[in-house]
Amino acid sequence: MAYTVFRLNHVHPDPSDGSEMSDRYRAALDMVEFLDQRGLNAVQFDEHHVSSTGWSPTPMMSAGMVLARTENVLCMIGALLLPLHDPIRVAEDLAVLDLVGKGRIVVTMGLGYRPLEYTAMDKEWGRRGKIMDESLDVLMKAWTGEPFDHHGEMVQVLPKPFTSPHPQIMIGGSAKASARRAARLGLPLYMNGNPPGIKELYEELCAENGTVPFCIAPEEAPQLFITEDPDRAWAELGEHFMLEARTYADWQPEGQNSPVHSHAMTVDDLREEGIYRFLTPDQAREFVAGAGSCTLHPLVGGMPIDEAWRSVELFADAVLSGDS
Repeated sequence: MAYTVFRLNHVHPDPSDGSEMSDRYRAALDMVEFLDQRGLNAVQFDEHHVSSTGWSPTPMMSAGMVLARTENVLCMIGALLLPLHDPIRVAEDLAVLDLVGKGRIVVTMGLGYRPLEYTAMDKEWGRRGKIMDESLDVLMKAWTGEPFDHHGEMVQVLPKPFTSPHPQIMIGGSAKASARRAARLGLPLYMNGNPPGIKELYEELCAENGTVPFCIAPEEAPQLFITEDPDRAWAELGEHFMLEARTYADWQPEGQNSPVHSHAMTVDDLREEGIYRFLTPDQAREFVAGAGSCTLHPLVGGMPIDEAWRSVELFADAVLSGDS
């Protein structure tokens, strides 16, 4: 059985419509609760800011809402752009989320790749690596529950997390600095792509530091939507996939390597690429049988809520329950 993930980023062509977005945020929680009761493994969140599509600006808050509505799913934030946040506040927020979910939260700490987000948050793009290192050190001290020196003052961060010694976190990135950062702290490394030599460097540094390496390099990760009629869906609903694909592609710096980076210019191109897929229930069942994981993305790009619900129900019947 593949590891099943519900992707949730709230991308929409007009996120200024408060009534519409309220309905969508509430529907997302209902969908996740429905799937949690039927065996879904995880919910995935991103973090972006000042996006014209409203792309996932509050992943920790979103994760908290999901944790409060569910009993089983793991909430995965990938990535939390740590240099954009106050580390004491992050330590407190993640400790509380870890308590509410009894350990059902995993956070990949990342730098991001959009200078505009740093400008918007009044952070220095050129110091992002140094800020990341300083913030990670603060988190590790904070989660001990013991007093520590912070900018010349003794502070103590409580409550302590549910998970010992700290909530599940990973270091995101595919650069040498990311490998060094993860190895120094004894944390897993989550690579976006699999550039040559980085995994080996990380393992070598872990050996030097006496820490156990754990490296994740995600492979192809198609975004799935389940429908009885893929041809009809591509013709009538493909624009929703396209909105997300083009938004993400426009953000990518030169040389960025991501399993979900599309180069499509038309809906037909996108269908040919295979990054986004409309599948029938039978096709979904076949896909899951041969895959290590699968990602359901029912609210993608402003997808109508009724269409999204139908996808969720078909996914539950075909994949989670195994019914025909």
